Amino acid sequence: MPETLDSHFRTVVRATLDGRLIPLLGAGVNLSGRPSGASWEIGSYDSLPSGGELASYLASHFDYPAADPQHVADLVRVAQYVAVMEGPGPLYEQLRRVFDGDYEPSPVHRLFASLPATLRRQQGTTNYQLLVTTNYDDVLERALRSAGEEFDVVSYIAEGDARGKFFHLRPNGEVVLIEVPNRYGELNLEQRTVVLKIHGAVDRIDEERDSFVITEDHYIDYLTRTDIAKLVPATLTAKLQRSHFLFLGYSMRDWNLRVILHRIWGQQRLKYNSWAVQLDPEPIDRRYWSTRGVEILNRRLDEYVNTLAGYFDTAGPNGDRP
Repeated sequence: MPETLDSHFRTVVRATLDGRLIPLLGAGVNLSGRPSGASWEIGSYDSLPSGGELASYLASHFDYPAADPQHVADLVRVAQYVAVMEGPGPLYEQLRRVFDGDYEPSPVHRLFASLPATLRRQQGTTNYQLLVTTNYDDVLERALRSAGEEFDVVSYIAEGDARGKFFHLRPNGEVVLIEVPNRYGELNLEQRTVVLKIHGAVDRIDEERDSFVITEDHYIDYLTRTDIAKLVPATLTAKLQRSHFLFLGYSMRDWNLRVILHRIWGQQRLKYNSWAVQLDPEPIDRRYWSTRGVEILNRRLDEYVNTLAGYFDTAGPNGDRP
C-alpha cells in the first residue's frame, strides 16, 4: 500500500478515537457491497437505490416527458416535475413506498455501526460518533440497532408548520421538536451516537413525519434559510466546526453535496483536513473539492471501507498499528 494512503488511514483512525471525524454519507453508499451488474428494483430489499435509479423509477411511474430524456436520471428535476404536475402528496407516497422496507445494510453502514463497540473494546470508553447523512432511508439506524447500540436521531423537517426546523428522536421513541437550538441540551456525544439527517427521511412508524428535501423548490427553500449551524443543537454545531470530514458516496454533480457545503460552511474552506472517496474523479470534481480544502482519494468505496475496517480492528489505544 502507498505510504501516503497508509498515513491517511492512520490519521482517520486517530481522528475517530479523538472524536474529531465526521463521516458524511451520500446516495453512493447505497451501491456499496452490491454485486457487479446487479440493479435495484422496487419491492426488492437487497440494496437501496442510487440517486439515478430513484429518479428513473419516479420518471417511469409518473410518465416523465419523453421530450426531456437527458434528465431522466436527475432526481431533483424529476421530483420537481412530479410535485408540480401531481402535487407533493403522490411524490411522498412513492418515496415512502421505496424507503419503507428492511433493506440490507451495506459495508459502509456496518462499519460505522460496529465502531462504538470496537472503540470501547480498545479504549474502555469512547467518543461517540456524529454520523451525518443526506439519505432518506433508515438503514444506518437499523445497522446500529443490530449492533446493540443506542443512538439519537436529529432530522430536518421539510414540510408543514415546523418546516425548516429539526426534531430529535430519542432512543425511547419520544419525538421532540427543537425550538431553540442553541439552548437544546438533550444530546451528548459522550453517551451515545447521534445520526444527523440534514435532508429529512422516511419515518417507518409515523407517515406524517416523512420528510424529504428532494425537489428544486425544497433546495431553494433550504438554501435561503439561515445556515444550518444555527438550526441544529449547539452540541452538534460545535462538533461540525471542529472536526475532519470524510465524504462517502458524493460527487460534485450531486446537489446534496453542494447544499451541504454551502449550508454548513458557506464560502470558507474546511478548517480541518478532510477527504472524499471518489473513483476516477473528473477535473471539475478535483477543482471543486480543492477549493474547499478536501483531498480526493481515488479509490473504490468498497475497497476503501474494507481497508479502513482493518485499520480499526488492529489499531491500538492511540490509533497506532502493530
